[in-house]
Amino acid sequence: MEDFYSIYSHGMARVSVCTFPVRLAVPLHNAEIIAGLAAQCEREGSVLAVFPELCLTGYSLEDLRHQTVVIEATHEALRTLAHETRALQITLIVGAALRFRNGLYNCAVVLQGGRICGVVPKSHLPEYAEFYESRHFSAGSGINGAVISVAGDEVPFGCDLIFRYKDIADLILGVEICEDLWVADSPHIRLTRAGVTVMANLSASSITIGKSETRDLLCRAASLKTISAYLYAAAGEGESTTDLSWDGQVSIYEMGDILAQSERFPSGAKIVHTDIDLERIVQERLRRQSVVQGDTGHAARTWRDISLHTKPPRVDIGLKREIPRFPFLPNEASRLAQDCFEAWTIQVTGLIQRLRASGVTRMVIGVSGGLDSTLALLVCRRVAQQLDWPAESIHAYTMPGFATGDASKSLAVALMRALNIEPRELDIRPAATRMLSDLDHPHARGEAVFDTTFENVQAGLRTDYLFRIANQIGGIVIGTGDLSELALGWCTYGVGDQMSHYNVNTGMPKTLIQHVLRWLAAEKLPSAASVPIIQSIIEAEISPELVPAQNGSVQRTEDIVGPYDLQDFFLYFTLRYGLKPSKIAFLTMHAWLDPSQGRWPANYPEGRKLCYTLSDIRRWLEVFLKRFFSFSQFKRSAMPNGPKISPGGALSPRGDWRMPSDSQAQLWLDELFGKVP
Repeated sequence: MEDFYSIYSHGMARVSVCTFPVRLAVPLHNAEIIAGLAAQCEREGSVLAVFPELCLTGYSLEDLRHQTVVIEATHEALRTLAHETRALQITLIVGAALRFRNGLYNCAVVLQGGRICGVVPKSHLPEYAEFYESRHFSAGSGINGAVISVAGDEVPFGCDLIFRYKDIADLILGVEICEDLWVADSPHIRLTRAGVTVMANLSASSITIGKSETRDLLCRAASLKTISAYLYAAAGEGESTTDLSWDGQVSIYEMGDILAQSERFPSGAKIVHTDIDLERIVQERLRRQSVVQGDTGHAARTWRDISLHTKPPRVDIGLKREIPRFPFLPNEASRLAQDCFEAWTIQVTGLIQRLRASGVTRMVIGVSGGLDSTLALLVCRRVAQQLDWPAESIHAYTMPGFATGDASKSLAVALMRALNIEPRELDIRPAATRMLSDLDHPHARGEAVFDTTFENVQAGLRTDYLFRIANQIGGIVIGTGDLSELALGWCTYGVGDQMSHYNVNTGMPKTLIQHVLRWLAAEKLPSAASVPIIQSIIEAEISPELVPAQNGSVQRTEDIVGPYDLQDFFLYFTLRYGLKPSKIAFLTMHAWLDPSQGRWPANYPEGRKLCYTLSDIRRWLEVFLKRFFSFSQFKRSAMPNGPKISPGGALSPRGDWRMPSDSQAQLWLDELFGKVP
């Protein structure tokens, strides 16, 4: 357990990308600067540092590149750099022009522990606009299995090199140089199929208006398409501005997300560090085999693996990576509004299609005054409007039971009226009393026994009545249960809230429902009159209202199954990436330990900005694992139709999630107890 707090115990690795003011044609000076920056990166806990294209001499040397003194000084600088970094564990990738046979090549030189491990030439040379690299360089595409002489040593050379960290699982490094990113036949495609998880791009990248956005799109696309981390280092200060300018921006991407990026046009050296999640990359590739399939066979057998040996710090070095508290939704205000709109619209269009296909013109729904039924009712109202149906097409019922509160019932009725829907009531207590009596349940004899039977008699009767009403009027029952409840098995199976004719909330986790309702209220989409009612519903305690208050305390869902803030976090990383419980606990700790750190979603209430200790996290993660892996799959295996909402995943056995109903949680619990202090 002593390594729990280290990122290197959780399938992660810290990497760095650097730029600095280069001195043109002074390789020894540049090597000394690189060595100093490399030492700084290692002190930060990084195992890899990437520098710009031709940074040993400067990219903008033009015809000076062929001068013998420059070529020889480059070798001397590499020899010095290797010597100066011999005590470091970190891997460096620097740009240098090197002669091979009859040509000069634009190269990425990989160094570690005082040795040059390999050299990768640039595959594609730009021949447009301001670039005429073929005037000076030969293209490296097609060079495989070669050896080059560098600073007196014979070193592997070619486009067939990949660099594998022996002490860091799944850190497999590939290299391409500037233009290699911009062409259709990019090396990173073949590198992906060879198993590379981290791509390094050494670039000069002169800057013009709008080019930085194009460059950003290309890097995002490369990391997304290949399911990899993509490290991009651009040249900056010190390069000649005779005809060009340089912005020196360095960036790190992972699977389409930008993790770290420097400002443009920096003054002085600039480094960005971040922690890449190698396990996330590997898990996503396991799910999307089409990304890594294709160019196998002969091509896959010709790669040369170069071993890199390092001892990453197995101590707490913090986490240089933002972990969103609510992974099912974004933090950015504009993106949050867009996601809420899309989620809401997916629900609406899904229900419209089901109604059209079934040929019915009435919707039946139970409304409790809680989050889930509120959103489902709003969806029904919007569907009726888009289909030009009257509000009377929605048959909405409050169904008070033994523990229904006046406040929630009042909110439900007020919401229906604000939406011009006739409030209907069906009191289930007489039928529930009769059923409990038929069962000879202790409650029927006046005893205060509030067990599962007591609760499920009520939940089952509500759904049973809704189905029979739908039969009677020729409609369909609209389900209200959400993704979080399905994950935890917090629903009554069969004729209960687990079942409906169509469930609009089936792909919506509880935390996303809260934000969609906030967005709907802010946009006043349902109606102006409904806004304060929706806000009150969002602020209310989450309760199934099945057990009467005990000693003045109402039944609280989160006291039983845990805070939905945490349970949705656990669900996302279990469902989306299949991470180990200890890794999930580690990420949860960094997301939720300190409410003052990191971003909160836009307009998130101050009073809801909570924190959880590692002890809290471990306790509720145990509950999640037991409920998700042992207790609940039989309910999900028979779940009704409903739309998938989030890329974080869904639980339909016809789509995202299939598992045996008689599985056990012990393997996951053992890992949790064995690794989390």
